[in-house]
Amino acid sequence: MGRISVDLYPEQIGVPLAEVRTFAKSLGGSPTNVAVGAARYGHRSAVITKVGDDGFGVNARRALREFGVDDRYVGTDAGLRTPLVFCEIYPPDRFPLLFYREPKAPDMNVRPDELDYDAIRNARIFWTTGTGLSDEPSRSATMAALEARGRSGITVHDLDYRPTLWPAPGEAGPRLREALQHATVAVGTREEVTVAVGEGEPEELAGRLLDTGVELAFVKLGPDGVLVGWDGRMERVPAVPVDVVCGLGAGDAFGAALCHGLLEDWDLVRTTRFANAAGAHVASQLACADAMPDERQVLALMGDD
Repeated sequence: MGRISVDLYPEQIGVPLAEVRTFAKSLGGSPTNVAVGAARYGHRSAVITKVGDDGFGVNARRALREFGVDDRYVGTDAGLRTPLVFCEIYPPDRFPLLFYREPKAPDMNVRPDELDYDAIRNARIFWTTGTGLSDEPSRSATMAALEARGRSGITVHDLDYRPTLWPAPGEAGPRLREALQHATVAVGTREEVTVAVGEGEPEELAGRLLDTGVELAFVKLGPDGVLVGWDGRMERVPAVPVDVVCGLGAGDAFGAALCHGLLEDWDLVRTTRFANAAGAHVASQLACADAMPDERQVLALMGDD
């Protein structure tokens, strides 16, 4: 549940937007990418979101269907335009984003009365994001969905903090902590977790996430891998080294692979290794949704094929 966009990737690498001549178009939006990635592993997935009544909205719906993602919960806002996202690419670690979501993105206009609460309760995994809490009515809809879910099954809250998308960034911490009260799994970068629970070393951060009542805490540490905490245990799982082309979709690929491992009831360390490798695969590609791997590709990168 959350944002959707059409992403435009520059085909000229290492130059500012002013110098870019051509772009490659791809489906985007963090939870949308996670849904696409889950479908690549053979799972039935859907996304709750909204697009504009325009050609980019038509393109986003078509892309979802082509990727095998159910679009029945994708609404249309007649008064707003489908968001566009432009990026600059400076490998290995700088990928500035320019969001076109003004005056408001349609996905921020999902309302509580539009939700299919039975579908939300019955899903084996329900995934929400911090960006969905950044403004109304999406904030109320996200919280209503989480409350209806009631911490049943696997309920993931991806902290997904992007300050430019918050009208009042200072509100983010309390809002994120409120959402975690309804989740069973927390996922975030070290920086995002710090916004939610304060500063500290990764083990401290994971411990504070677990203190909110979640069963699993994943603190992503970039090139240093991922720290996973659960049931009184913590373990760091190293990253998979690759030549980075564009790191923007790596976190979403991690999320989709995490869903796959949890649905398959894998050991948590194996699940985290697999998710790290999925993220590395996408980091070595140009796009996000279009680059999501299948299980065979991830296992090959892990050397487990």
